[in-house]
Amino acid sequence: MRQLSDRVREGKNFSAAQVGEWKGLLQYQITKPVKAQGKLFIKEELNCTGMEVSFNVLPPRKEVPFHHKHQENEELYIFFKGTGQFQIDGEVIEIREGTVIRVAPDGVRTWRNHSKEDLFFIVIQAKEHSLPTSGIEDAIGVDQPVNWPSEENGTLNQF
Repeated sequence: MRQLSDRVREGKNFSAAQVGEWKGLLQYQITKPVKAQGKLFIKEELNCTGMEVSFNVLPPRKEVPFHHKHQENEELYIFFKGTGQFQIDGEVIEIREGTVIRVAPDGVRTWRNHSKEDLFFIVIQAKEHSLPTSGIEDAIGVDQPVNWPSEENGTLNQF
């Protein structure tokens, strides 16, 4: 299985990673708390301090074979491609490209891909009620000109 750590760049105020194409997510797997292929957590590689993010692919006709909930973290599921079903507290929601679902920590959840194509999604976890302001309210303008490097002189930084 491929490691993401060899494709991470860091600077004073950033970490960046090249995860690869969506179809390549099956190269990643986790073993704890359960074994799952097609799941890549990036919190540690990017030094995230207030959220966990995972990139996921669920192959056709597969399902998460258990229910789970969280102690403190809410989760945001963002579906990019494919179709399936998501179950929260016994209620079933049809999912497809563009579906976004937030689940509170106590929400008992599971999901499945009952289609013939892969289901691609991102999950973001953060402690419930931990953001005192929204992203726009938290932003501060910086009086600095915007300058981009020229593509001709090869100064663009790539992975």
